[in-house]
Amino acid sequence: MATTFADQLRSLPDEALGALLQLRPDLVVPVPADISALAVRAQSRGSVARCLDGLDEFTLTILDAARVTRAADTALTSVDAILELATGVAEDDVRVAVDRLRARFLLHGPPEALQVVSAVDEVTSPYPAGLGRPADYLDPHAAALVADRARLRRTVLAAPPGARAVLDRLAAGPPVGSLSRGDVAEPIQWLVEQHVLVPISEAGRAPRPDGELVELPREVGLLLRRDTGPLGALRPFPPIPEATVRDLKAVDSAGAGQTMEAVRAAEAVLEALAAEPAPILKTGGLGVRDLKRLARAAGVDEAGAALLVEVTYAAGLLGESETPVHRAPGAVQDIFLPTGTYDLWRATGMAHRWSVLARAWLTMTRQPGLVGKRDERDRPINALAPDAERAGAPQARREALDALADLEPGSAPAVDDLLALLAWQAPRRARGRELGHRDGYTGAALLGVTGLGAVTSYARLLLTDPEVTESDPLGVHPEETPADAVRALDVLLPAPVDHVLVQADLTVVVPGPPEPELAGELDVIAEPESVGGASVFRVTPASVRRALDVGYTATDLHAVFRRRSRTPVPQTLEYLIDDAARKHGGLRSGSAGSYLRSDDEALIAEVLSEKKLFGLDLRRIAPTVLVSPRPVARLLGALREAGFAPVAEDAGGAAVLTRPKARRAPSRSPRVVEPTGPPTLVGPRLAGVVEQLRKGDVATRAARRAPVTVRAAQGQAVPGLTAVQQHSQAMAVLQQAVRDRARVWVGYVDSHGATLSRLVRPVSLSAGYLRAEDERGENLHTFALHRITAAVTED
Repeated sequence: MATTFADQLRSLPDEALGALLQLRPDLVVPVPADISALAVRAQSRGSVARCLDGLDEFTLTILDAARVTRAADTALTSVDAILELATGVAEDDVRVAVDRLRARFLLHGPPEALQVVSAVDEVTSPYPAGLGRPADYLDPHAAALVADRARLRRTVLAAPPGARAVLDRLAAGPPVGSLSRGDVAEPIQWLVEQHVLVPISEAGRAPRPDGELVELPREVGLLLRRDTGPLGALRPFPPIPEATVRDLKAVDSAGAGQTMEAVRAAEAVLEALAAEPAPILKTGGLGVRDLKRLARAAGVDEAGAALLVEVTYAAGLLGESETPVHRAPGAVQDIFLPTGTYDLWRATGMAHRWSVLARAWLTMTRQPGLVGKRDERDRPINALAPDAERAGAPQARREALDALADLEPGSAPAVDDLLALLAWQAPRRARGRELGHRDGYTGAALLGVTGLGAVTSYARLLLTDPEVTESDPLGVHPEETPADAVRALDVLLPAPVDHVLVQADLTVVVPGPPEPELAGELDVIAEPESVGGASVFRVTPASVRRALDVGYTATDLHAVFRRRSRTPVPQTLEYLIDDAARKHGGLRSGSAGSYLRSDDEALIAEVLSEKKLFGLDLRRIAPTVLVSPRPVARLLGALREAGFAPVAEDAGGAAVLTRPKARRAPSRSPRVVEPTGPPTLVGPRLAGVVEQLRKGDVATRAARRAPVTVRAAQGQAVPGLTAVQQHSQAMAVLQQAVRDRARVWVGYVDSHGATLSRLVRPVSLSAGYLRAEDERGENLHTFALHRITAAVTED
């Protein structure tokens, strides 16, 4: 009969041992050498804590029941004792929870003598089920009180109202309170005098400012729980949220519309940073003023802007660069700029652009919900600042979305109900992650992962992890779930359009998402007014001048509108283009500082008399030439602000028509942090791990049975034997064993420097190697002769 934890593991059949490894895969990272090492790891604090983190509220309560019902002398409990304590629920539900604990070896042993793994007490509350310690452990007077059940009931019934309120509060758990806490000091003192509460101290801690502590004995707590049950209110099943089930087509349609808005807002944020880069704060991150500016540019609130900034940075679309400081020659300043990857991303389809953002959001170790809040030093947390880094953010995000995705498709429950469900599914893991879960639901709604509060069909494909099958146990050929999500979303999005509708009021309506080429043209020749499913732009004199500045001619602009517009081009637009083209280039500027010339003397005179240009210090040096000490760029800007349309020229007098060069930060790979966890064990991979454990266990046990001469030759401590066998003597034993086909114990040093022993039957001895059969493993071993330390024939 198995008596130790390792013996119980060793006695399991391969199927049961494999099931344990599937439930607790961290036990084989790395694979232990043998079953004994596996048993040590299974009882360690870290492994037990990880196992408990994945258990639900009811199972953890049943584990507390096992801890409470342990006998004082043997520390053993039983299934019957647990059933007796877990009242108010079906017996089958309790047995299922017990079986769940036994399958994970948190409880082990026969049903009538179960033992709780010792590390459970180390990593859980010292007050199981919210009950205090037994009275005989705390105080002899309290033990005498609880021994007399009638007297205990009379004392509790005689408690004043304030004292009874204290008792009810401590009975609900935890059973520890302060002895002198303001308004309840007198009731507590009465309970202490009646020995219903026992004063205790915190060993190893400084005295509490609010006084000493008191503890409610376990027996008193059980008496006060006579209505709710010894373990309190038990919930064997998860609290299913009450949710409105929405039509799936409506959910997908709303989500698809939000994806377009999210991509548009992300582009707006990046374009705003390209036009005016934001400086990086000395403490790291983006300033509050810059965040507000980006929020206005994208048409979202500051929380949404913070999320977009964090996501685009995580996706590698936003990065850092340097710019010179004009007031300090030689000095540079770090700034945020779009990267070169942004231009490639913008040229792809809408669905692919969304998948890049959504994938980065799912895996980034940033928590945008912290932006705007204060840290432990009462300092505000800025976007992209180190203070918003949270290693557990991806896991919290996936937990929140998985809980929503596991509900009926189309379900849109309240966030508080989902948090209650998460708290039941894994109480230990959910504790302290409420903000991360809420942040996950907020980000999912803004990015279009959810629509109308429910998970969309295309997002389910993105959230689905590729299953590890027996045909692919290592998971080296995962399915392309992101590509599936892109295809599913692409069907829902309106097709990109290559045409516009030009109105008589010079507005340009784009009846759908524009193709990249059309979007590039509209960015130059028109000003955006509204965006959405159908975007609206407006052609203005400034936008036409901008198009002429980057190299378009009047003929080119007429051709663009005739080619793109499905409606007749208004005559007012043609007049606007022709009028702007006639004025464009009428003035030429160069460097003198800078100069301004024109064949039209009246135009030169008009410029010289313009009050808005007095700051340029213009001076006429010829009837058709003005000069200024200001740089050319400033001269051109001031003239355009005053309503003129100058162009720059080179030294030969040719017009310089260039598109403004877009500044970009160096491209970088996005930091993708996949949720870490133990490997998934199925099929051949699981069987291989179990086989390796069995073989290691056999080898370890065989090494312990090796003759003393072999163990001594390996340097092991053997009483009364210190001589090491000579190498020539070991070779003679092996040669004789080859001739006799006899089995021998061989001691050797493996490639890792470990000393091992095997009982084998030698086959050949040549070329510096011994080849021998292992009858138990039914395989052939090859030993390098220089690694053999001893050889002894089997007795």
